[in-house]
Amino acid sequence: MVNKKMYGKIIVSGTAQGEVLRLSEPLSLWGGLNPETGEIIDRHHLNSGDNVTGKIIVMPSGRGSSSASSILLEAVRQKKAPAGIILAESDGILALGAVVAREIYEVDLPVIEVNPQDYEKLASYQHLTINPDGTITIVSD
Repeated sequence: MVNKKMYGKIIVSGTAQGEVLRLSEPLSLWGGLNPETGEIIDRHHLNSGDNVTGKIIVMPSGRGSSSASSILLEAVRQKKAPAGIILAESDGILALGAVVAREIYEVDLPVIEVNPQDYEKLASYQHLTINPDGTITIVSD
């Protein structure tokens, strides 16, 4: 077992671990994610049909309206949210949803921004741990 570490910029701190689901393009949660099931329902998105529940979502950035924070919050309430989000570009709307989830439901949903070189190292099916200090540990065989 090999552990590799990288360091991200903390947007919303927290602890999470899980399998990576890498999205090749941004996802609009409003109309793109079913918060009751965790399924990506945007039929034009390359990851349509994938499920975000309990995964570490890795994507370039958020996309869409300010309603994305309410969809993320509803997914948390339904226990269908991702465990964490790693972005190549910061997104305040996703951060807002994660902060409100902590305040209302006492759920950690860290949002981390990583540099382009580290972003490219993150791939689907890897297992990650996100720590409150922004450290990301990639666990691989």
